[in-house]
Amino acid sequence: MIVKSLYLNNFKNIEHAQLEFSPKINCLLGDNGMGKSNLLDALYFLSYCKSFTGANDGLMVRRGEDYASLRGNYFRRGLDEEISAGLRPGSRKVFKRSGKAYQRLAEHIGAFPLVLLSPADIELTTGDSSERRRFIDRIISQSDSRYLDSLIRYNSALEQRNRLLRDESSDDGLYEALELQLEMSGLYIALRRDAVIAQLRDIFKRYYSKISDSAELADFEYSHTDYAEGLAAHLRHNRRRDLALKHTSSGPHRDDIVFTSDGMPLRRTASQGQTKTFTTALRFAQYELLREALGVKPLLLLDDIFDKLDAGRVRRIMDIVGASGSFGQIFITDTNRKHLDEIVADIPEAAENYRLWHVERGVFTPIEA
Repeated sequence: MIVKSLYLNNFKNIEHAQLEFSPKINCLLGDNGMGKSNLLDALYFLSYCKSFTGANDGLMVRRGEDYASLRGNYFRRGLDEEISAGLRPGSRKVFKRSGKAYQRLAEHIGAFPLVLLSPADIELTTGDSSERRRFIDRIISQSDSRYLDSLIRYNSALEQRNRLLRDESSDDGLYEALELQLEMSGLYIALRRDAVIAQLRDIFKRYYSKISDSAELADFEYSHTDYAEGLAAHLRHNRRRDLALKHTSSGPHRDDIVFTSDGMPLRRTASQGQTKTFTTALRFAQYELLREALGVKPLLLLDDIFDKLDAGRVRRIMDIVGASGSFGQIFITDTNRKHLDEIVADIPEAAENYRLWHVERGVFTPIEA
């Protein structure tokens, strides 16, 4: 799968942009804050129906404007397809595929897969457990519609139960109905997370070893509670405690993924370079897992990938990215053209087919490759 072209109006700091892409390597060069990452965010938005920053949709509209629009032309499974999105602050966003609006945005997830490596990935290791759950949920949701549906149902029931707890409701029948729904959805969520994390872990270890040159051992595991009596019964037994806390204190929404380096918690012992190596290996593993599950090569977005890495790790990452046939279309941002030129030089099939833009204040100017 590739994106052939992208058209943006009033998206973040980009007033207007029209870009035709190379099917292999596309490079964005410019200082920080100029709009390189915003273009990657536009591609992410067209895949996930939301910004990778987690910002409200209203913040996607350029300051002083009352709307934003995005349109991408893709080549996928032998067919040309168009994805468009329209945003107005205070209104429901509209997503269309080949001119037809989606009734449920969940139908779009996984159709145009994408993997993004960015400096924000540090939150996977330093942030709270919700960041790591979101990471694994997005991987599974792209290839398993039942999982996404279970997640939506679980979160809806969880929100309703938490509202009852905050209101100090004593309606046992309503609690029991919601707790049964949480159990039905939560069981599938936990089972799929367990299976996919085991798959991801094996791929991750291989990539981490390559990037670090086997300098250290990195690992992770799924941390969750097994409810011997069933989740519904567990929630019923915990209801008095949850009433005091005014929220649901246990369930898949409290699970975590524990990251380690040389057997110690990653967030406490790892250097910045080790942490960046860890998150890069995670994203490469995510890419490989999605590629095999979906039967298409996702877009690969590398945002400021080489920050905080030594020369040896940079070289080994370039070797991985340049491996023939491993990755499809790639987008790379950097403030240093030397880095970009070195990457292209290391990818034989890209030498005659890559494109480069200079980015300044949301304006994209083609540069001679």
